[in-house]
Amino acid sequence: MWDRYHEPLSLDTMADSAFLSRFYFSRLFRSKTGTSPGRFLTAIRLYKAKNLLLETDMSVTDVAYAVGYNSLGTFISRFTRSVGVSPARYRWLAEHGIPQLPRNPAAGPRRRATISGRLVLPPVDVPVKVYVGVFDSPIVQGLPASCDILEASGEYQLRDVPEGEWYLRAAAIALDNITARPSSRRPLAVGSYDPLTVTAGADLTIDLDLHPTGVFDLPILVALPELDNHVPNSRTRLNFGRHERRGSRSSRMLNGAKS
Repeated sequence: MWDRYHEPLSLDTMADSAFLSRFYFSRLFRSKTGTSPGRFLTAIRLYKAKNLLLETDMSVTDVAYAVGYNSLGTFISRFTRSVGVSPARYRWLAEHGIPQLPRNPAAGPRRRATISGRLVLPPVDVPVKVYVGVFDSPIVQGLPASCDILEASGEYQLRDVPEGEWYLRAAAIALDNITARPSSRRPLAVGSYDPLTVTAGADLTIDLDLHPTGVFDLPILVALPELDNHVPNSRTRLNFGRHERRGSRSSRMLNGAKS
């Protein structure tokens, strides 16, 4: 998939390449990656599209076809839903930057949950910036229900998490890359915990051990870290209610970057 994402890969083609039946291939793939082959391939295509938007001057239409889409409308719709902004807006923000990530908004009227724990990085020889968040899908896309940003191994806390089933994800980015070209900001290590059932008023403790990123780890589709061009001076937390993440929720958060 990583090498042939631009081709019209069918489930039969992928299963045949592994000398497995369609059924067994799908089951084995999901047990290893946490999602289906089709969704994993879509994530790779959108991840590659992000890179092309940052590294080339190709038009959005050409980028769509280059990563395997035959419909520009489908590509724009999926990119916007997964990354949080449209392809054109993503390219603009990468060039101009987001002024500053917002601080915690006031908690909503409903009782929500808190998730906290200790995050442990594998041995790394550079300073890092670690993003931790909960998502409503195994794929890191859209906006997190709650997010914490750390600068090293340590305690994280996700506040005001709505009720429901969530997927806990973490990614460590080399701090040296924060000021480099956005397309060069690759996760050094990632970690996950899922699925996670949250009830109102609960205080959950979940420790996360990150591991070096490999080919079986799902690509990160959210606009961060590529659009985060600020070196952290202190811990910053983001919180978004689930009801705020429908439709154009991601665009509303980032649209303020232009002003």
